[in-house]
Amino acid sequence: MANEVIQYQKSDDILQDAKSIIEQAQLVAHRTVDSILVQRNWFLGQRIALEELKHKERADYGAEIVKNLSKKLTETYGKGFDRSNLYHFLNFYKEFPQIVDTACRQFTGRLTWSHYRVLLQEKNTDARKWYEKEAFEQTWAVKTLQRNISSQYYFRLLMSQNKKPVEEEMKTLTQDFQNDKFEFVKNPFIAEFLGFSTETDLSESKLESAILTNLQKFLMEMGKGYAFVARQQHIHTEKEDYYIDLVFYNYILKCFVLIDLKTTKITHQDVGQMDMYIRMYDELKKGKDDNPTLGIVLCSQTDEDIARYSILHGNEQLFASKYKLYLPTEEELKKEIEEQTLIFKLQHEDAK
Repeated sequence: MANEVIQYQKSDDILQDAKSIIEQAQLVAHRTVDSILVQRNWFLGQRIALEELKHKERADYGAEIVKNLSKKLTETYGKGFDRSNLYHFLNFYKEFPQIVDTACRQFTGRLTWSHYRVLLQEKNTDARKWYEKEAFEQTWAVKTLQRNISSQYYFRLLMSQNKKPVEEEMKTLTQDFQNDKFEFVKNPFIAEFLGFSTETDLSESKLESAILTNLQKFLMEMGKGYAFVARQQHIHTEKEDYYIDLVFYNYILKCFVLIDLKTTKITHQDVGQMDMYIRMYDELKKGKDDNPTLGIVLCSQTDEDIARYSILHGNEQLFASKYKLYLPTEEELKKEIEEQTLIFKLQHEDAK
């Protein structure tokens, strides 16, 4: 993760400070969306805690702060700032006070906001620190972390003289979560770090070049386990020569991931082309120990009809992901995720 953090000048007005934190978060362009949300939520929690401290003589003041702040923030920014969420932010700051070093403005968060929400369920400090460390080092999906906390995995390991059977059972029971391809295919894909403005004449070659120039940030946004393999990889058959825009390898899924870049709305021809690339790659490039190749059509707009009626439907190797060239607000991001989740479900409904 990059080292950039949210900067704001603290005043005596909690509403002004809260607005400043939210708006600064929307402007930070070189971080993944989740890490920005983690920072934003920590700073909001910190600011509420500071306001509580100023009026600690009033036992009911904390609830009054949250109620009033929630009302005003919701009026300005829409959903996402109800009282329940503000209490989550406050609890997050109190339970993870060192996640931002306020002396040097260094951000040390390593997981997504969804991970931290689950971690807050664990009240034992030692257990929570262990779960945080394991979730990061073992690249646990959110569902894996949730199951391990709910089943008291840490305490069962601690009490076991032979830990290996406990570890093996956990891996077996969470295997489906860890191998869920949807966890590894980002949609929507936020690409503000590429530096394009709305006036940019965006060609596929420009998009490809920008991705390679910012490869480290691209891989961070892609998700877990990705390594770059090739650009414009040449595939030769007896009849024709083909060139795949970008090729990656995911060492967690143990498979190649092909990316075809499109600056327009996805079409059934795009899906058909990627399906052909996957079949060729599986036959001509994939090793015997590799899992089946995945293909992602990275486009400016996905389509419900394509997801439901094209060969994308029911295909476990084909994905369509939408990219955005700017960092959306949290409300816009929530809407995008809901839309793309619907399209994913349309693609996979009745597939089994």
